[in-house]
Amino acid sequence: METTNIVFRKGNKVILRPVLESDIPQFQVWMNDPEVTQYLLTYMPMSLKEEHDWFERISQPTNNGLTLAIVDAKTNKLIGSIAINKISMRDGTATTGTSIGDKSYWDKGYGTEAKMLLLEFAFHEMNLRKICSEVTQYNKRSLMYALKCGYKEEARLLKQYYRKGKYWDKVILAVYRNQWERVWKKFSKTLNS
Repeated sequence: METTNIVFRKGNKVILRPVLESDIPQFQVWMNDPEVTQYLLTYMPMSLKEEHDWFERISQPTNNGLTLAIVDAKTNKLIGSIAINKISMRDGTATTGTSIGDKSYWDKGYGTEAKMLLLEFAFHEMNLRKICSEVTQYNKRSLMYALKCGYKEEARLLKQYYRKGKYWDKVILAVYRNQWERVWKKFSKTLNS
């Protein structure tokens, strides 16, 4: 994959930057990996054309969404993506979603740092007040890191998703700026230390 010096947000472990056209083949690999997609809403095979179409959609200027690449801060290797969508400036709300496609980076804090950097942008630059996230009940990794970032469970839609041969709850989480600020105060002390 092409390396780049583009840095939108930087932490100790990750850099958030715009998604590049050269990232598309790697995203296609991840979006066809059942170990990765078991945690996502997508489950059908993803063609290269579909990935190009996705790239074209996220590359258009919009006021209601932003998708960024997550790269390893030390190696500049693409490891996943993170998005903030359904942005409502009127209501001060949005929804986030994260996918670490490179499984060698799972359970090592990369997703947590990426989410905290995105939340810092959402709360401190966009002046949002509440950010939601949705996870499938069995996605323990996503639930745990959301809680680490200050999210709390707000609701459940019972037996909403069919995965792995059975129905699972959709867990709806949210973090409010004032709750997140306490977590950010501690977390920001670890950045670039």
